Amino acid sequence: MPKEHNIDDVHEPINNAPPEVKQIIERVWQLEKSRLDKKSLSHINEDILMIIKESVR
Repeated sequence: MPKEHNIDDVHEPINNAPPEVKQIIERVWQLEKSRLDKKSLSHINEDILMIIKESVR
């Protein structure tokens, strides 16, 4: 029988991430959410790369 995972275990790496990483995660999540809402099938890699580059600057 598989062990049940606690939702806090799943969020733990995000909760303990530095603010810069949390910002990247939040922006990528919002991007993907908006793409799903629009049922967009375009590539997302370029958009994620842009978000990361902006956060590193």
